Amino acid sequence: MEYVVILSNNLLEYVSNDFVRSLMQEIDWKQKLIEIRGSRGVGKTTLMLQKANTLKKNGSNVVYASLDTPYFFNNSLIEFADEFARYGGEYLFLDEVHRYPSKEPESDWSLELKNIYDAYPKLKIVYSGSSILHLYKGKGDLSRRKSSYLLNGLSFREYLELNKILKHHPVELEFLLENHNKIASDINKKIRPLVYFKKYLRFGYYPFYNDNEEIYFRQLQDVINLIIDTDLPYLTSISAGAREQLKRLLGAISSTVPYVPNMNKLAGLIHVTDSRTLLKYLQLLMEAQLIYLLRADAKGNKQLQKPDKILLNNTNLINALGLSQNDVGTQRETFFLNQLSFRHSVNYSEKADFLVNKKHVFEIGGKGKNKTQIAGSKSAYLALDDIETGFGNKIPLWLFGFLY
Repeated sequence: MEYVVILSNNLLEYVSNDFVRSLMQEIDWKQKLIEIRGSRGVGKTTLMLQKANTLKKNGSNVVYASLDTPYFFNNSLIEFADEFARYGGEYLFLDEVHRYPSKEPESDWSLELKNIYDAYPKLKIVYSGSSILHLYKGKGDLSRRKSSYLLNGLSFREYLELNKILKHHPVELEFLLENHNKIASDINKKIRPLVYFKKYLRFGYYPFYNDNEEIYFRQLQDVINLIIDTDLPYLTSISAGAREQLKRLLGAISSTVPYVPNMNKLAGLIHVTDSRTLLKYLQLLMEAQLIYLLRADAKGNKQLQKPDKILLNNTNLINALGLSQNDVGTQRETFFLNQLSFRHSVNYSEKADFLVNKKHVFEIGGKGKNKTQIAGSKSAYLALDDIETGFGNKIPLWLFGFLY
């Protein structure tokens, strides 16, 4: 245990709290068991270290441990928690739980966490893992015990704050729709948002950008491979052949996004004969935060329904996959869907581009876009690129990056 504590202290000493994600304030840290899910690279580890650092500075007995470290090759999580509790431990931060090597065939990380939860009532546990963690059929039922949160990539607002360009509070969607002109005008008095918006679309979504686009895009390609080759096999039952099919499927989708799916053609491209298998693969890529499956407002099991449109998860992925020359409309739609779907329901609309919260209709476009397509629709808006402020139902596209 001493090795883990020393490593934890070193990490907590150097973590910076200058910039903190908006999710930090939304998590109820009083809960005894907290789950933080998210795709690789969105900042789960940093968020946990920042909270652990704050607690430690306030006098709490805290330890952070990544469960893929060599210590846990031979030591169980329960033994570690027991020793930590006997030394007065209060907060246990566990990173990458799905990478934990189980010590017994009939056990896994979820069962050990359940046993720790029940055996040590004074110990608070925060753990993180892949965005598809909730699909894992663990041996321990944590559903009634945990409070679960999903961490998205950086919003445009967070990107501006991280880079010390502008600090602004998040804006609720309904308030934005009613007051967008004043909000945009106030921001424009401080910065020229369009300058930074174009940069954000290329390299602002993941917080590990290091001022080198070439390296950044290679890192994103590595992230994709790690998600498919490492994370998915840990959490779902997929073969090596299935992983190759998933990569081919992502490649096929990426080459034509926004993709109106021809399921037979897609199945043929990846050599799948069963439509249910293809739908399962699409759902896995969505849960892994690599793509979006956009459907009309439908009832029943959505996993068994063909999507009406498929887009990549975020605009940085579009550029990383070599699609920067793609139609600018693709980037606009992808940005809007990414920022809105994190807090709101977004569905496919036959009348416009998107239906939000089952009541707002949105058409996405450039500054020359007119109202023809949404004429006659109630609560209809134009989200327009290349404008700094809007008027009436015309709203700057970039402003939807201030929702979280």
